Parts: sequence; structure tokens; C-alpha cells
Amino acid sequence: MADPVAEKSSFLKMYMSSHPDTLVGYAKWYGKVTEPISSAEMSDINTKSMTLTCTLKNGTKKEVIVAIDPPLAGYEDVKPRLLEMKAISQEGLGMIKSPQITTFRLPPSGIPIASFFWFLLPYGAFSPTPDSISASPWQSLFAPAHFLRSYIPQNIFKILWPAFLAFHGSSVLYTWHLCRKHRAPIGVTLGYLCSAFYIGVPVWLDLRRQIQDARIESVMKV
Repeated sequence: MADPVAEKSSFLKMYMSSHPDTLVGYAKWYGKVTEPISSAEMSDINTKSMTLTCTLKNGTKKEVIVAIDPPLAGYEDVKPRLLEMKAISQEGLGMIKSPQITTFRLPPSGIPIASFFWFLLPYGAFSPTPDSISASPWQSLFAPAHFLRSYIPQNIFKILWPAFLAFHGSSVLYTWHLCRKHRAPIGVTLGYLCSAFYIGVPVWLDLRRQIQDARIESVMKV
């Protein structure tokens, strides 16, 4: 299957030839070129990488391959990704500040699924056995758990429950890293940390989309 970005690489190379400073930033930040660069041009691009030919200030040429990670989904993904990469390289090189996150928003999805697992896993892991509540008025309350455990052993639920908590804990740590890096106020940070603990991955994915949008907006303004 043909690479959708490589097919239109001629146009992209021509377009990027009018943005040499952006290409120099790519080479310095992503390509780790430490020598002084006088100019750079894009000699190739596809969904997974771009190749830059840099002219160093001593007159020599240096070819640099910049990975595009994650790979581009298609040609329509090129512009926003290159703009985001431009902003990240400028942030890393100290040319601009990273965008600040000042508002909190819940992701559009994730709450129903998270709620289901928050109920199911502890319910399956810690519901008493039928023998221990055979004469209890609460027996019917735990009947669904007994039915589930006839197909899934209780030990599986006891393994999945702490794994679920650990996974959500890692989401909290990554969300805290994003909030700290992008100077979120304490109230916004607390909102994201609490929602990341409850919902998990959808929270920081949506936060990263906000950051990407803010980066693109800042670059477009410039």
C-alpha cells in the first residue's frame, strides 16, 4: 500500500522550503544536531519520518532523519502534526514557552466504562461466598457476584482490582506531569488528578489534545 504522505512529498518539500527556520528547529531538537546550522531543507517525508539536509556554518552538509512518532494517520494529519512539532521544538530550544492550561474539562467519554469497572471489580473480588451468607437477608444482593464467579474465579477479580488501581494511579502521575509542565492552577490540577484517578486514560488523552490545540494556535498566531 502506497504511503499517503510520501505520495505528496513533492508539494510538502516545496511548501516547507519557505519555512527554513522551522526545519532548523526540527534538526536541532529532534535530530540532535549540535553544530551551528545556517540552513536546512526537507529532502523527503513519509508517515513515519522526514529527512532533512542541513547546511552547517562550516559549509558541510549533514543529513538528519527525524522520526514522526506516532506515525501520521494520513495526509490530513500532516499540517497539525508539523505545527505541533514546530511548537515542541521551539519550546525545547527555549524560543517560546509551553502553553498554559488554565481550565478544566472532563473528557467526552470514559465515565460510563470507568464506573462499570469501579463497581464490577471490587464487587467480584470481595463479595462473600454463598456459604457465608446462606441465611442472610443480603444473599440476593450478592447473587450476581456468585453467578459471575461461576465463570470467572474470584482470584482473577482479586488480581484485576489492584492492577486496575495501579493503572489508574499511573494515569494520575502522568496527568500531574502534564499539569505541572503546562502550569495549570492548583484547582485545575486537582480536578484533573481526581478525574484521572476515576476515569483513567481518557482524561490525559483529552488533556494532551488540549495542549496540542493550544500549541497549534500559538504557532498560527506567530
